[in-house]
Amino acid sequence: MKKRLPYIVIFVVLVGVEVLIALTQHDNFIRYYGGDIIVMWVLYCLVQAVLGGKNNHYIVNFALLVFAFAVEFIQGWGFVDKFGIESPFLRTLIGTSFAVEDLWSYAAGTAIACLGVFLYNRICFSGNKKSD
Repeated sequence: MKKRLPYIVIFVVLVGVEVLIALTQHDNFIRYYGGDIIVMWVLYCLVQAVLGGKNNHYIVNFALLVFAFAVEFIQGWGFVDKFGIESPFLRTLIGTSFAVEDLWSYAAGTAIACLGVFLYNRICFSGNKKSD
């Protein structure tokens, strides 16, 4: 639980930030691009909390990027319409449209997360065995 707790706390805080963005930001930049960048951090913290934070952090980030790209491509394919999903919540969660800009935002979010892992390892484990 000791390794999971920081990920759980950060996950809860970031979900709160995402909700605040969704409820208060109505411009295109922060709501769409900032939210997509932050969602990669949310997913990373969720996966690390579930898996115990003992995984290669770069591989987890890369796997989440592949997942995000896959979701974006099924949005472009029209998944929610082809399967007749009518729930507004599910339509919002899955998404209904493809945008290349989203792919760039996911990549940026992943790059920032990897930079954070690198800096954390560099600062906290310099001279010692690294966590990855």
